[in-house]
Amino acid sequence: MSYQDILYQVEDGVAVVTLNRPDRLNAWTGQMHREVKAAMRLASDDPAVRVIVLTGAGRGFCSGADMNALQGIGSGDRETAPDEPFDPSAPEDFRKTYSWFPSVPKPIIGAINGACAGLGMVMALYTDIRFAADTAVFTTAFSRRGLIAEHGISWLLPRLVGFAQAADLLFSARRVTAAEAERIGLVNRVIEAAHFRAEVMAYARMLATEVSPRSMRVMKREIWAAQFQGLGEAIEAANGDMLESFASADFKEGVAHFVEKRAPAFTGR
Repeated sequence: MSYQDILYQVEDGVAVVTLNRPDRLNAWTGQMHREVKAAMRLASDDPAVRVIVLTGAGRGFCSGADMNALQGIGSGDRETAPDEPFDPSAPEDFRKTYSWFPSVPKPIIGAINGACAGLGMVMALYTDIRFAADTAVFTTAFSRRGLIAEHGISWLLPRLVGFAQAADLLFSARRVTAAEAERIGLVNRVIEAAHFRAEVMAYARMLATEVSPRSMRVMKREIWAAQFQGLGEAIEAANGDMLESFASADFKEGVAHFVEKRAPAFTGR
């Protein structure tokens, strides 16, 4: 499949989806949205892919919605038709226009290589794990454009950094360095820009080769579902998942490779 606004490649069990409008700091467009979704579907359906990395070309991750498109928007002008859900069987919360990342059945690593603003920050927050280059800069941007906390970021951001930090980042739309982003829990780790891609890919390859794809798939579902559950509900759901795990091929392989002191050969089943 050919793409206009993204690049897609698979290496060593890792699908890399690259936002590819570097002259616009990878500003988000409707075309890009459709292509990212199509690439995520391709990666999800490909048994050779076990992990997905989302990153940007050039100096930016994603500078937000393309301002040329925003200039023409007025009251009642914005597209409101519901987006086709990524997974129609997913919970309703994960079938919205921008909240479908949790319904992708494989882990998504946000590799934030540069500027990350507005809608770009929303996309980054919906990834499962976030690494940032030490040159990356973050801003919610919305309040400085006369906008509001869009696309569920008012729900998601406090869960990652806490209520007060989220309020600060949303109200002020101030610039946040990679170091501060790591300190407040916005990203998992900051990596020197010169080694950024290599270290992100090393981590992604580790997930692709050393752990069970089935375990990651189930645990991703459990983690996101738990955001809407009480402790008892999460325990009951996990008890059912554990019984199914005991019957899986990956469980048998997990025990066998440990006992035999060899590299695992997980199948995802």
